Amino acid sequence: MEKTISLRGLTTISYWADDVKAAKKWYTEILGQEPYFERPDAENPAYIEFRIGDYQHELGIIDRKYAPPMPAQPGGIIAYWHVDNLEETLNRLIAHGATAYGPITEYGVGFVTASVIDPFGNIFGIMYNKHYLEILEQSAK
Repeated sequence: MEKTISLRGLTTISYWADDVKAAKKWYTEILGQEPYFERPDAENPAYIEFRIGDYQHELGIIDRKYAPPMPAQPGGIIAYWHVDNLEETLNRLIAHGATAYGPITEYGVGFVTASVIDPFGNIFGIMYNKHYLEILEQSAK
């Protein structure tokens, strides 16, 4: 039998910004916490990282000059962060300067998504996902 690759979970979601200090300020306000990691330092960040959510997933913001070649406009993969109240979260993101991207879309009972473009040009996906809650409940046992 051929050996398979075992994906064990997300380690870091990377977003890009021309102005990492401005991104730090925006994401700190949105997330309600300061990044726990900054390089080279807080005054001249080229990379910042937040640990967020139930599993302390990493959200990294990287100076766009280090980005691999990418299309000029948003596109590609969308990472969705679970939220308990999708509409409230979407409204808060937009109120803080994000632009609506993907409308609120239900994919069946317990699966609803939306997305925005953050002020730095990244797609930020949010989702209410009943499976996420089921796994969280199981891991608490």
